[in-house]
Amino acid sequence: MHIVVVGLNYRTAPVEVRERFTIAPERLPQAVREMKRWKSVLECVIVATCNRTELYAVVDRDSFCPQHVRNFMASWFGIAKEEFAPYLYTYEDDEAKRHLFKVACGLDSMVLGETQILGQVRDAFLLAQQERATGTLFNMLFKQAVTVAKKGHAETGIGENAVSVSYAAIELGKRIFGSYRNKNVLIIGAGKMSELTAKHLSASGAERISVTNRTLERAEELAVKFGGQAYSFEALPALLSAADVVISSTGSNGTILSKRDIEAAMKDRPSKPMFMIDIAVPRDLAPDIHDVPNVYLYDIDDLEGIVEANMEQRRKQSSRIEAMIEAELGAFEQWYRSLGVGPVIRALQEKAKDVHLETMESMRNKLPDLTERELKIIHKLTKSMLNQMMHEPIQRVKEMAPGRHGDEALAYFTKLFALEEANRVPPEPKGEKPASEPTEERLPLQHGSLSLA
Repeated sequence: MHIVVVGLNYRTAPVEVRERFTIAPERLPQAVREMKRWKSVLECVIVATCNRTELYAVVDRDSFCPQHVRNFMASWFGIAKEEFAPYLYTYEDDEAKRHLFKVACGLDSMVLGETQILGQVRDAFLLAQQERATGTLFNMLFKQAVTVAKKGHAETGIGENAVSVSYAAIELGKRIFGSYRNKNVLIIGAGKMSELTAKHLSASGAERISVTNRTLERAEELAVKFGGQAYSFEALPALLSAADVVISSTGSNGTILSKRDIEAAMKDRPSKPMFMIDIAVPRDLAPDIHDVPNVYLYDIDDLEGIVEANMEQRRKQSSRIEAMIEAELGAFEQWYRSLGVGPVIRALQEKAKDVHLETMESMRNKLPDLTERELKIIHKLTKSMLNQMMHEPIQRVKEMAPGRHGDEALAYFTKLFALEEANRVPPEPKGEKPASEPTEERLPLQHGSLSLA
């Protein structure tokens, strides 16, 4: 068995390439089924987001090469391999497992430590499981990936600090007001940054949002998205007098509000603070507004300083999560090595059973006068003796199999008890591959954690 991932992401491919490899949610089940039928693929999961398309597979080690997955991509997306090959990355075995864990934990994301990808990885796995495209290895590996990601976020708080300018601005306002509920929020400008800020404000509980823009139509488009009110630019002085929070992001070539403008507005609200955020370049708000009593002014440099400090905190926390990942990889390796013990133990037990049956049959022939009761007692005693003789060797090999020399221990065990023939798997018919195991494990979310049902 061999684990591999082939994919492209925001680091390796520009958006015009990534968008050609998007898979609509309604087509994803079909893509998984098609990939599962592809040459050498025994299990598979497809993780497809706006920033990455990754194909995970358990493959037949003897007949697989990464080209098989690339061939599937060319066929499914209808794109010649030569067009996308330069943007692909391929990880195998330990590196493939490590990559999956990092993706699930948000360590491979554009925004370090973001949590959205965890849900996307989980959903991709559950879909593949529903399509019977996963088996023993991926049922365990993806469960571990989701578990370690949840643990990493819970224990390190890596996703708690704001790492975007617009979100940092909102978090800064919370330090002053505690909450945006019942606060009047004024957004000056209706561009992309203003929209993103309005989105964060709405999510943080802001209910009174006013939008003003030089073009009233653009202000109306933004205001309607968040249940706000749109105003013409002429209404700005009156809006300032009522505003608790002012966020400005216009495309103006110079300042649009002076210290005098804010002093005039504060006359109507002498005891109420005003929180102002200037995220425009060039700046919309005159720097000396900061000197107005009860006014708190922050510009984009202040916010970027906060973002960088928070990013540094996330980077420190990421090293803790990487240590968790390494421990989890070790646990997976131990579990995987232990899988080889089962067939060997069953082979020994079957061999012991055959020897016992032959011995009892021989006893019946050589001692025909034994009663059924006597035979039953002898059968029970000899079976118990065999089981006791096998108990210690079986326990020892179970303990040794997950270790560094587990394969060697299994080989010696097999040779010592002459299990080579009993444990040999018949060759598969040419051109066929084993079906994936029934997906007994279903992984629904229960009270915020992933558990086997």
